[in-house]
Amino acid sequence: MPGGRLTQQERQQIAAGLADGLAYAEIARRLDRPTSTVTREVMRNGGPAGYRADLAHHATQRRTRRRPQASSRGTRAVPQPYGRDNAAVQEFQEALTTVILTSGLPSMAARVLGCLYTADDSLTASELAERLQVSPASISKAVTLLTGLDLVRRESEGRRERYVVDNDLWYQSMIRSVRDNDRFSETARQGVAVLGRDTPAGNRLENAARFLDFVSESLTRAMEQARDVLYTKPETPPAATAPSPDHE
Repeated sequence: MPGGRLTQQERQQIAAGLADGLAYAEIARRLDRPTSTVTREVMRNGGPAGYRADLAHHATQRRTRRRPQASSRGTRAVPQPYGRDNAAVQEFQEALTTVILTSGLPSMAARVLGCLYTADDSLTASELAERLQVSPASISKAVTLLTGLDLVRRESEGRRERYVVDNDLWYQSMIRSVRDNDRFSETARQGVAVLGRDTPAGNRLENAARFLDFVSESLTRAMEQARDVLYTKPETPPAATAPSPDHE
């Protein structure tokens, strides 16, 4: 598998693959590159609809020329507990951030979420800024977005706030999605009354409302079951009683 930076020819192949509607994994297979490399390249340079090979190549060259000046400030190597390999953790964090990017989150929000996911403890805004080597203002904006989406939870520590993701992250996020679906479903039914049930537009809205009602009900039931099963610690079995010496 080739390593190093993508060449201009490889970027042209990525652009051609996107134009043909190929998935990132298929483009990566043809280039003999990791899928995360292709995903990160596309998301960093305009996304699937805006990716241009020449512009992406020039942008990478500009970033490379600026990197020595930026790296002179140094980056903080975070000591890894549990005997973890620091390079492997950083590589995984980058891959996770790339996956989060594809969900539609802005770049900085994805980086913050990836950082919090790979941290054993909650982090302050200043700790996040230090780890990601960005300004506190960038962290503040990203955290505001993430907390608003119920993807990050705030914890108060005196005058400071700490941020964390926990077991309830996906549960709360999906509950939010269900509520959004319910609001759309309710509004759609109002539209049916206005547009007429027997009209194409009214029929479209009614079908959307019925679909979302069914999905929301099924999803809520599945989430509650999963939460009870996965997040409930098993009871500690009672200690076995040793038989008495004269018990036969």
